[in-house]
Parts: sequence; structure tokens; C-alpha cells
Amino acid sequence: MPRKQLKLGAFMRPASIHTGAWRYPGAYPDANFNFAHLKRFAQRLEAAKFDAFFMADHLALLNMPVEALKRSHTATSFEPFTLLSALAAVTDRIGLVATASTTYDQPFHIARRFASLDHISGGRAGWNIVTTANPDAALNFGMDEALAHGERYERAREFYDVVTGLWDSWADDAFVRDVASGTFFDPAKLHVLDHKGEHLSVRGPLHIARPVQGWPVIVQAGASEPGRQLAAETAEVVFAAHGNLAAGQAFYADIRRRMDAIGRPRESLKILPGAFVVVGDSVEEARAKRAHLDGLVHSDSAIGSLSVALGTDASRFDPDGPLPEIPETEAGKSGRERAVALARRENLTIRQLAQRLGGYAGLAFVGTPASIADEMEEWLDGEGSDGFNVMFPYLPAGLDDFVDRVVPELQRRGLFRTEYEGPMLRDQLGLERPANRYFPAASFAGVAAGERG
Repeated sequence: MPRKQLKLGAFMRPASIHTGAWRYPGAYPDANFNFAHLKRFAQRLEAAKFDAFFMADHLALLNMPVEALKRSHTATSFEPFTLLSALAAVTDRIGLVATASTTYDQPFHIARRFASLDHISGGRAGWNIVTTANPDAALNFGMDEALAHGERYERAREFYDVVTGLWDSWADDAFVRDVASGTFFDPAKLHVLDHKGEHLSVRGPLHIARPVQGWPVIVQAGASEPGRQLAAETAEVVFAAHGNLAAGQAFYADIRRRMDAIGRPRESLKILPGAFVVVGDSVEEARAKRAHLDGLVHSDSAIGSLSVALGTDASRFDPDGPLPEIPETEAGKSGRERAVALARRENLTIRQLAQRLGGYAGLAFVGTPASIADEMEEWLDGEGSDGFNVMFPYLPAGLDDFVDRVVPELQRRGLFRTEYEGPMLRDQLGLERPANRYFPAASFAGVAAGERG
């Protein structure tokens, strides 16, 4: 049996997730909003044979006090589809995954944008399905408060059905382009969705050919009970957030059980925890880099990050006291639960917890190329993950360290590819191209080359 290999995404946000990243010696302070830098990052990742460039997104700026916000290097960022379409023109194989909210957008818009990105990139698009919990985002979309947690996930499930239905509007071979007869498409191979549901009403059809991949790859990141069920039913990649192997194994097993219960093949979904990676010549050097980086997080920024995680203003708490009881809100639940669990498990004060969250408090591999490869291999073989969504501590050096030093070690062990498997993101991830639900007999092989990118 061939050696199981890691799948690797690059969580670029689009720049580093760490609040102190832009202040690190040699880092690009403008990495988050400089296309020349982002182009270089994407091309370096492609040369290393990464599966995907993943761009997170947010729909509100004023989600923390200005004293904290003024220290954030993600206060300005590109709109995902604009950036990834530009990157599609300067790359050939790396996947391009964008976050798009089911809470504040419309399914027709999302279906059209992702179908366009998939055609422009030649079949490399992925949709990260998110429900937006930030109450400040509601104010940007004509609402006074965020939707309730349960309602957000109900809408998301219906939203997924509508978007994938719109992607199936056309048979793969619908566009005959018969010059002699003057027939551009076959009307018998066009389906009108005409969806009327509890949350959405969409007539359709989508006025763009079926995506090159059939559907762009479906990605999901929720860890709450509704989020896990949504992932088991719909996702093809899950970006998980677990700080240790035991938690990762429990999540991995839970998602697999849910898939078994609804009859989904296990190989149709890949689980990729986020992993913050710091590389050094020795473990001690790597730890020193991490400590220096964490020390660059200003206390204002740390408290702001804690407030976002908890869904409440943490500046009103005693900084040297323990975390008080935090009531649930309609904000994101999994982030709140992780913060509370960390504080209780390590008996952290508010100040200590804020400093941890202000940098990065999740899964971290801090060490040499060999020790990092050891840990990744343990997760892969121990069914804690199918790979990782790698987070770089600072740019460009953190990315270069991983590409130049860790990737060759993984390749030497047979844990990571040396060449891409094919032209599409589905090829790299080992995912089947979904059949069209309305035209299952249509042949993708017969589609004109131009429609395949």
C-alpha cells in the first residue's frame, strides 16, 4: 500500500495570523496589503507543491477597541475574489481557497464568483463556508444584531444546497457552439433551480458554465455541534483547531463517525488542523524565535484579541485575576470554548490568557525540520489529521524556512509530494469530481478545452 501523504494548505489570512508578525526583525510590515509580496508567497508555495493558498476574510473592522485595532496588521486587506483571481494569473497548480459568508451574502453571488474563479484558474478554486458571528458585521449589512447561532447554521445548510444546485445549472456538455446551425447551447441541458426554502428563494439558473471541477472544493471550519454536523454532511476539507494530538484524534474520529452515519465515504473529506510552525537550527533556537515574536504583542492588542475570542469586553476584568464565568452569546462558540478551556486548564490570569491569545494559542510545532516532521508524521499516522493548514510566524522568513527546510525533510520521508498530481485542486486532494445532480450522464471529457481552463 502506498505511503499516506500529508496535505498542506497555507493559511495566509492572507498574511501571518500572529499579531506581532509585522514587527518581527526582517518581516514585511505591509505583507497583508502588498500584491508583489503576496504574489511571491503564492509562487514560493506552489514551487514547494503546497495544496492550497487559503485566504480568510472578515466583514467588519471595528470589532475591538481602537487602541487594540491600531496595532493590527490585518486592519487592511484585499477582497478575496479580487486577490485570488489575480494570483490565478501568476500561478498554475496551487489551489486558491476563499472564505465567503453564508450569513451576509446571497447564494447567487457566491455561486457566480466561485464558478468564475474556478474557470479563471483552470479548476483550482475552493469555497471556505463560514457563518459570521461578529455582531459588528451585522451593522455593515443593514442589521442591528447578529443572527442567532442556530439560525446561522440552518441558513448555511440551505445556502450550500442552493449554491451547489446553481453550479449544476448546466450539463457539462451543454455548450455545443454549433456554428453551422447557429445553436450556442442545448436548452435540454439547462436546469432552472427554482428554490424556495425557509431562508432563501432563488430562481436561477446560473449564467456561467458549470465549474471546471464540477463544484469548487467545499471547505468548512466550524467546531461547534452544528458546525461538525455541517462538515460531515457537506465539507471536503475541514480546517480544524486543536492544540494537541488527543484532541485532534477525538475530532477526527467524531467527524468520521458522523460521515459513517449518513453513508459518506471517509476518503471524501480531509481534516487539516491549523499548525503554527517556527523553524530553528535547534529546538532552543526555535523557542527563542517564538518567545521574541510573542514578546512583540502589545498588551492593548492582547486584550483586544481576548475580547474577540470571548465575545465580551475583557478590559473590564482584573488583569491579574482569574477568568470569571463567561455567559454564552450569539458570537462564535468554538473560539470562546477554547479560550475558557485554556484559562481553566493552565490556571491563567486575564493578563496571561490575553498574551497567549494575542499571539497564537493553538497547535504549534516549534523546533528543527526533523522534529517538526516527526510531529506531523505522528498526527498523520495517529489519525489526528490528513495534513495541516500551515500558519507562518512572520513573512517572508517564516514561509521560506518551512519551504526550504521542512518540505524537503517531509519529501525525503515520503510524506509529501514532489510533483502535483494534476491540474485541479481536486487532483491534489484526491477528491472525486461530483456528478451533476440534474444531468448525471453528461460527459466532462467532451467539454471544450476552453471550458476546462
